[in-house]
Amino acid sequence: MRRLTSILVLLTAVMTVQAEDTPLIGNVLNRQTTSLNGDWNYLVDVQECGYYGYRREKLSYGFFRNAKPQQPEDLIEYDFDKAETMPIPSDWNTRDQRLFFYEGTVWFHRSFNYQPKAGHRTLLYFGAVNYEAIVFVNGQEAGRHVGGFTPFNYDVTNLLKAGENFVTVKVDNKRSRENVPTLIFDWWNYGGITRDVLLVDVPQTYIGNYSLQLDRRNSKQLNFSLQLSAKEANRQVTLSIPELKIKQMLTTDANGHVSTSLKVRKLQLWSPEVPKRYGVSLTLGPTDSDASDMVSDSIGFRTIETRGKQLLLNGQPIFLRGISIHEEKPNGGGRANGPEDAHTLLSWAKELGCNFVRLAHYPHNEYMVREAERMGLMVWSEIPVYWTIAWTDDDTFANASRQLNDMIRRDQNRCNVIIWSIANETPHGKERDTFLSRLSRQAHDTDSTRLVSMAMEVLAASNYHNKLQDNMNEYVDVISFNQYIGWYRDVKDAAKMTWEIPYDKPVIVSEFGGGAKYGLHGAKNQRWTEEFQENLYRENTAMLDKIDGLAGTTPWILKDFRSPRRLLTGVQDYYNRKGLFSDQGQKKKAFYVLKEWYEGKK
Repeated sequence: MRRLTSILVLLTAVMTVQAEDTPLIGNVLNRQTTSLNGDWNYLVDVQECGYYGYRREKLSYGFFRNAKPQQPEDLIEYDFDKAETMPIPSDWNTRDQRLFFYEGTVWFHRSFNYQPKAGHRTLLYFGAVNYEAIVFVNGQEAGRHVGGFTPFNYDVTNLLKAGENFVTVKVDNKRSRENVPTLIFDWWNYGGITRDVLLVDVPQTYIGNYSLQLDRRNSKQLNFSLQLSAKEANRQVTLSIPELKIKQMLTTDANGHVSTSLKVRKLQLWSPEVPKRYGVSLTLGPTDSDASDMVSDSIGFRTIETRGKQLLLNGQPIFLRGISIHEEKPNGGGRANGPEDAHTLLSWAKELGCNFVRLAHYPHNEYMVREAERMGLMVWSEIPVYWTIAWTDDDTFANASRQLNDMIRRDQNRCNVIIWSIANETPHGKERDTFLSRLSRQAHDTDSTRLVSMAMEVLAASNYHNKLQDNMNEYVDVISFNQYIGWYRDVKDAAKMTWEIPYDKPVIVSEFGGGAKYGLHGAKNQRWTEEFQENLYRENTAMLDKIDGLAGTTPWILKDFRSPRRLLTGVQDYYNRKGLFSDQGQKKKAFYVLKEWYEGKK
């Protein structure tokens, strides 16, 4: 043990400074930030020896310490400075061919210079890390986050120092039955720091989050609420919307909260045809001991509601000409994570004739939602309660609940988000109904300005008559279901199908489609050919026109995406081939069928 004595004295010192688990900050893209994106060093740790000892005890001198030998005889069996680098944000599966199928732990590390600003605080913000992230700053734990698609942040002011600092993140994407999603899902389990990493500069007390919405029952009233980061009374907050000639000063209550209603005239509502947004600024006034804080935003206003089997945008019936999208890069696999990816994918949707996109099966990155808003595309946003979840596990529900909350809080001011989805293709049962009904109530309680739905299933039917029966019908505002007639069932019988949806609510067919490999041609009854997929779309669109109350569709899917469940050599090659675009962005023949059908739905 002599060889370790000097280094262990240093590494096992008691940590006296702790970071705070901080509520998620709103509108981070319009804050004062420093990007930590770029090249990070990484180490693949298959047996987690950088975190656990050989008896599975948690180490106090793990990789997070970023230890360096102090004397020649010191034994340190890792060195981040000599490790390979990977651009962040990204996924390790497509950045290192050795890790294509890897599920496990990878350590990421970055050094950076920092100069504290007197009287200010610093948050460390991650757009997403898949799946479990344990974050360390200068060798001390800042916090642990579970869930691969929602943002989180920590107050690391007391962990930083003037000069050189480092952040180390233990990332683990191993699947588990209790996770959300659970063990089995039909997309690639991309591991890594998949979205932006930012240092956020804020005053001691700052604007934490806020909501500005058009009242759902009064189109001449805006409802505003704001929460400070601390429970401070009598702080002055100014809300300004210059184009509407609004400037109002408000005072926080004992909880650091303000709310008000504002009368407006001649408000131009956001719509796919005219995606109008208004410049908004929020200012928290300074005090003798604290600086001011200011946040700007661009916010649109609209109403979304149902009336019987009609879906109404701004009081007018609308048909949702949609498409489902996975968060994969436009040209090839890999996690999409920036404004360029978002613009390309959404431009393809616009070319298809869409006014709506289903961002499946998890919350997509913030650039995707904002770009859709700018381009006039309504959004369905979903948490990954997918297939068979551990319905009776309390921790599983808490995880799903937090993901739902963080999805809503991040995007609550994006007017194009019209539907929060709480699940996809879940099996019927009492435990499932209890789990999902709680999520539905949470979504409605958290945000009453949007609709709640979920993707149900219609399975085999007798005598070609399909009847949707799901106990969750009473907890959702829109009835949505997936069906794969022509692919997984009834390959030749779409024309014979009839449909019964016994609920007085709008209907969205949230998935239909079939696979085709781009460039493979043959007879229309030959699987995997573009002609087969083309014919499937012709028969399905004709069939769907017969559904009473059909208010929209989001066929599966915009582009081919990677999935470990798709093994057919020479055709799938670990891609789900149901895309209307290939994995390289080439249009298949079915694209034109759906485009033509949507032209008739305007």
